[in-house]
Amino acid sequence: MNVKNVKELAKIIRQTRKEQKLTQAQLAAASGVGVRFIVDLENGKETCQIAKTIRIVKMLGLNIEISSN
Repeated sequence: MNVKNVKELAKIIRQTRKEQKLTQAQLAAASGVGVRFIVDLENGKETCQIAKTIRIVKMLGLNIEISSN
């Protein structure tokens, strides 16, 4: 999937978490972040820290791929 903005990434993270039957609290605990971070991330907050975001993506078994246009 080609993610074009933060809202699209947020939607994928939320959908994947729900598919894995994880609550926001469970994902936060497993990833070593606060629940507030998960809430903000899933709401597409643009100022979320990239390192924590990558940690959540990995925890959910997703990959990030960067390519040039």
